[in-house]
Amino acid sequence: MIRSCRSFISLTRIDSAIRMWMWGEDLAGLKEFINFLNKLEESSIFYKLNKVRNESIMVEVAVPGQRWEIEFMEDGTVDIEKFISDGNYYDVKELESLFKDFSD
Repeated sequence: MIRSCRSFISLTRIDSAIRMWMWGEDLAGLKEFINFLNKLEESSIFYKLNKVRNESIMVEVAVPGQRWEIEFMEDGTVDIEKFISDGNYYDVKELESLFKDFSD
């Protein structure tokens, strides 16, 4: 029993060493990222994760009248872009302009 416990401790240390080797000092950055996500959840703010660039993870936040794109870059910087509603509502005819203006 003690022998298997020692093996478990060794494997835990090896696992920790492998994670440090893979993540380097960025493990602290990952903790900050997780803390940010937890804070969004605690505040009942809707978000979803996305990846549109090779060097970042995007958190898309939706709040009334706004949409935020928050990108956590691999170099530790954070880019935020906010899209704020003008308060206008459009009818179904507006969909025509969507396809006319933005289709390839």
